[in-house]
Amino acid sequence: MKIAIYPGTFDPITNGHIDIIERAAILFDKVIVAVATNTAKTPLFSVEKRLEMIQQSMKHLQNIEVDSFQGLLVNYVAKKKATAVIRGLRATSDFEYEFQMALINRKLSEGMVTVFLMPHEKYTYLNSTIVKEVASFQGDVSCFVPEHVKLELIKKFQK
Repeated sequence: MKIAIYPGTFDPITNGHIDIIERAAILFDKVIVAVATNTAKTPLFSVEKRLEMIQQSMKHLQNIEVDSFQGLLVNYVAKKKATAVIRGLRATSDFEYEFQMALINRKLSEGMVTVFLMPHEKYTYLNSTIVKEVASFQGDVSCFVPEHVKLELIKKFQK
């Protein structure tokens, strides 16, 4: 069974993330969407809420598992017996960072493969930070996230 891990903070999950997950689900037998704890970030949503939003967003796919992890990605990949890590590339600015991380991960775990997937061009500008900023000013985020995520953002930013 070919298992891929798609790690990220997903704070919150966006339509761009969903597009990448759907593409990965075609290529792999199983895709584990793994919410990572990033000590450099202060998330808006708890890990539990992010897991819940991802699960609700991915109900239409049968070969998706939603999980969370802490620590090194290479250790999590080994624990899950995954064959690849999925990373999304929106623009050249993403490439430099993602390329560096892929090389570090390969150095830490010789057999680790990173697969870069590009989202549909309509999502190339989209990220969770922008979504949160728009939502914080009561802007309409309905074209950026699923309806249930939009409602969670509204709850978070109601005054």
